[in-house]
Amino acid sequence: MTFTNLGLDPALLRSLEDLGFEKPTDIQTAAIGPLLEGRSVIGQARTGSGKTAAFGLPLLQHITDPGKGVRALILAPTRELALQVSAALRDFAKYTRLRVLTVYGGAPYGPQLAGLREGADVVVGTPGRLIDLLERQRLDLSKVGTVVLDEADEMLRMGFIDDVETLMGATPEDRQVALFSATMPRQIRSIADRHVNNPVELRVERGPLTVDHIEQRWVQVPQQHKLEALLRILRVEPRGTTLIFTQTRAGCADVADALVTQGFAADALHGDMDQNARERVVARLRSRRLELVVATDVAARGIDIDHLTHVINMDLPTSTEPYVHRIGRTGRAGAKGIAISLITPRERGRLNQLERRLRVRIEPQQVPSDADIAAVRRQELKAMLQEASELDVKGNAAKLVADMAEAGDWTVEDIAAAAVRLLGQRQGLQFGEAENSRPPSWARKPEPREQRRPQRSTNNGPRFNNRPGRGEAPDPSTSIELFLAIGRNAGVQAGDIVGAITNTAGVHGAALGRITIGARASFVQVSPDTANDIIEAAPQVVLRGVTVAVKRAHPRTSGPTNAARAPHPSKQSARPPKRGVGPRKAGKKKGKKKPQRRAAAQD
Repeated sequence: MTFTNLGLDPALLRSLEDLGFEKPTDIQTAAIGPLLEGRSVIGQARTGSGKTAAFGLPLLQHITDPGKGVRALILAPTRELALQVSAALRDFAKYTRLRVLTVYGGAPYGPQLAGLREGADVVVGTPGRLIDLLERQRLDLSKVGTVVLDEADEMLRMGFIDDVETLMGATPEDRQVALFSATMPRQIRSIADRHVNNPVELRVERGPLTVDHIEQRWVQVPQQHKLEALLRILRVEPRGTTLIFTQTRAGCADVADALVTQGFAADALHGDMDQNARERVVARLRSRRLELVVATDVAARGIDIDHLTHVINMDLPTSTEPYVHRIGRTGRAGAKGIAISLITPRERGRLNQLERRLRVRIEPQQVPSDADIAAVRRQELKAMLQEASELDVKGNAAKLVADMAEAGDWTVEDIAAAAVRLLGQRQGLQFGEAENSRPPSWARKPEPREQRRPQRSTNNGPRFNNRPGRGEAPDPSTSIELFLAIGRNAGVQAGDIVGAITNTAGVHGAALGRITIGARASFVQVSPDTANDIIEAAPQVVLRGVTVAVKRAHPRTSGPTNAARAPHPSKQSARPPKRGVGPRKAGKKKGKKKPQRRAAAQD
């Protein structure tokens, strides 16, 4: 089957040839014929299956008298999707005189009103702005011959169904309707029954949605360690451009900032950003200038980029439809994609429910260990050295090495080893220390009781720092303290500090002693040598999305008597001391004393 066999107009075929379209997808093959015949269509197909061409090409071919008013209306749940659909329709209509107008909230009214006055043939818009223009009597839908509902299930989830009903009611009863959705909830089926006459129903995928083209995995992670788990996965996973989903706008910005501080080319995409800022992020993503984009569900709608290889869910969506739409951002146009979800132990039930509804197996994945990360970094280091060697065409670098070996007491191998060590340290490789081949402690499954080794505390530090075989604990008599200007008010816990220092500086957890967290400051007990290593390797660490300097604590601010060490108010007893233990305020208690209580106190 080719597009020529589908009965399309030569002008449209010419534009498809320019765009490199060769064979229609399954949904295009199934939908274009009935739509060209004037039939209404209800199509269920995954995102990225080619729905825009499936409804767009017949829609354009039906408009034979351009410039006579709005003849086609396309509803999209978000401005990003509306812009994407409009761009595709303009490409298809390249050799026609048809005008496509995009209308959406958050943009000036002037250009949109001007486009309507100039005679737009096709209007693509979001429900809110379309209703606004309709109520202002600036949008006339009386001549509309085709109405398209794109991503109908997402419009339902976003609360636009009443607006959709109003817009459908403003169009002629004999108009053609094309409704496309990745899933088909009951409410969408109800709208179809009321507004679509004698439709052709299409479902081009016989198996469960998303299973045949997207590899799905899950990683169990405690909530407070999700950022560390994300960083470990990103450092190990072979990937291209990656989209990371968060539930909230604040979480989106925090994760994006943390990734930037770790050296990734990342940016945020959420609803609090103005339209120009969002379009700049999408443009950078399309041009491959960004490797990571952290987005909320609404902001990511309409992102259709072929080189997206991975989708990572920082939080598991609450229902099936958002999950399908999220992971559908990858694996576009038949390509393979990978979706990884970070879930807490409490979300295991939701994950099982997701597997049942989609009839798919989501495979478990382990959090990468230090050894896994080091292995990847060594491979990257080898590749960098190989590339640098090939670039040294004139041998200037080789000549310098030979001169140094001839003039000094070291060999070529010594010089090469020193250069590799320096370059490796910049890449985060720590030579001379055995990498831990086990996942972080918070990512491990509990061992059976009979296999657990006894643990004895060798100092006053956290219990998880005193495991046998993981390094020397600092001697309290000679240790010093490191100071971090962040504390309990920012939600920092001891595990956050241990993870940040060990991962960034490459020291063992057992090298850290007592950790004291105050309201706005934290202190870590270490040996003087370990302090030098940490400050040299990690002068800054990221805690709860905040970049914090690691410094030696001033002698006056160290020690348990400092105000920052004061116990948390919740740990202090609110009850007065027992009788005879200390001073007590004078005064009479209200109410009558019970003899039994007094006798017990006297005893």
